[in-house]
Amino acid sequence: MFRLLTIIISVALVWGCTSSSQIKYYQEAPKKFAKFYATGYAPINSQMGDNKTQKVLQAIKASKLEAYRELTAQVHGHQIDSQTQLRELMIADSSLSASVRGLIRGAKVVKSYPVSDEIYATELELDYKNLYLLYNSTAMPRRVINE
Repeated sequence: MFRLLTIIISVALVWGCTSSSQIKYYQEAPKKFAKFYATGYAPINSQMGDNKTQKVLQAIKASKLEAYRELTAQVHGHQIDSQTQLRELMIADSSLSASVRGLIRGAKVVKSYPVSDEIYATELELDYKNLYLLYNSTAMPRRVINE
């Protein structure tokens, strides 16, 4: 009898420790979203092309890529590598390089225009609200289930 009572109490205690509740985590949208702006410039006459129209089209593409590079630098930062060599306590050789690497999604072209007859410019905008909505529309919601 004592053994049966011990088994019943043990089962009741183990049963009471289990939980069938589910914990769900949701991301809460920020109250304010940041906006980033970048402008890229490209010289028209330096572009490859047989005539002025082809050079302008190439400058439009180049200025857009330059604006994306600038936007990437704002979001992800610059990677700076530097090296200096000394010979007899005097600087013999010095080099500095910078690079930008990152993924930009959701940016839009605000304006693309010739600044002058020689320079073309493209302005981009990255609104983090659009990026947030884009991410949430493609990402599956996560949840943690305690069993």
